[in-house]
Amino acid sequence: MKRVVITGLGAITPLGNTVESFWANILAGKSGAALLTRFDASKFKTRFGCEVKGFDPEAYMEKKELKKYDLFTQYAIAASDQAIADAGLDFKSMSAEERYEVGVIWASGNGGIGTFEQQLKEYYEGDGTPRFSPFLIPRMIIDIAAGAISIRHGLHGPNYATVSACASSNTALINAFDTIRMGKATMMIAGGSEAGITPSSVGGFNASQALSRRNDDPEGASRPFDRDRDGFVIGEGGGALILEELEHALQRGAKIYAELAGGGMAADAYHLTGTPPDGIGAMLGIQRALKDAGIRPEQVGYVNAHATSTGQGDISELVGIKKVFGDYAVPVSATKSMTGHLLGAAGAVESIITALSVQQGIIPATINTAHPDEALPEGMNLVLGKPLQQSLEYALNNTFGFGGHTASTVFKQYRS
Repeated sequence: MKRVVITGLGAITPLGNTVESFWANILAGKSGAALLTRFDASKFKTRFGCEVKGFDPEAYMEKKELKKYDLFTQYAIAASDQAIADAGLDFKSMSAEERYEVGVIWASGNGGIGTFEQQLKEYYEGDGTPRFSPFLIPRMIIDIAAGAISIRHGLHGPNYATVSACASSNTALINAFDTIRMGKATMMIAGGSEAGITPSSVGGFNASQALSRRNDDPEGASRPFDRDRDGFVIGEGGGALILEELEHALQRGAKIYAELAGGGMAADAYHLTGTPPDGIGAMLGIQRALKDAGIRPEQVGYVNAHATSTGQGDISELVGIKKVFGDYAVPVSATKSMTGHLLGAAGAVESIITALSVQQGIIPATINTAHPDEALPEGMNLVLGKPLQQSLEYALNNTFGFGGHTASTVFKQYRS
């Protein structure tokens, strides 16, 4: 099958609205958490999160366009525009036949939930007359971001959305990878975006006891693996990756960040929101990703863990990792300690981190984990406090979602 490489990156995140600023803050160990400003959360049990800060959609699209797009699609357009520019692509100069070979697979867990809430609020607070916006449905539906990106650039390749909760954008990446490997496209824009910091989303996660309530210490609230963790910190944003068939990338002289070497998906088949104590879903997803890449566990130099800072979730994942890697103490870190949990966008944003880790030979640290939980499996090699300089041939990115979905991807240092 064809080899697939990453030639462009784009990011809108709680830690920066470019890949450069985002990556610098990740390596500096900064937290993106703060009290919420998007709505009045004073009566909520959780009143903080990792919001995107200083995002200017008019830097990417005209003001009249904005009414067409929910914030999650605005993030998608911005991140993908960045990735396209980073890859040195000019689709307008390409022939129609070339653009037939470029597709988009874009993920989200919640889509236009903010639009949906606002429209219902206006209806129920009004006189009952239906005055819904003609843009309600296209702003709300999850597939619209993929459609908007393809329309914007005239791309006629495979185009759709993936939804697997917090595994959504890693699933998108795997599907895009497979599309190129099987010769159904030469290039794919893959990623995910989320704008789920809304009253119903925060309230719903609070009701399910998933969110941290450390309102007096937002920056220290996301603490994966720590004995005092009390839930995840909700985040938002988007991440985009340009995947390209290797020969096509070489022919046009593209810079290459890393090679995407394998992907694996599985199901916990256990519980709607909980994770199994035996780590079966994590184990199977990782095993399938390694098999797809044709490598042994001991060849992996870093695991970017899903690790959301929830009680059973963190333990379940490490149990699964332990079952795959055995006595080999692979370095593991959890960058959600800094970004918060970007839900459907998490896989894409963390894939950017993992690709840069492989390219630059550096493992970001987990912050806030002062007292590792004694219930964690023995022999885990957690990278805590400060980044670790280490040459990496392969690295793994894990994502898991409500419903038992698991998706793992393998990144490889590019060599010709």
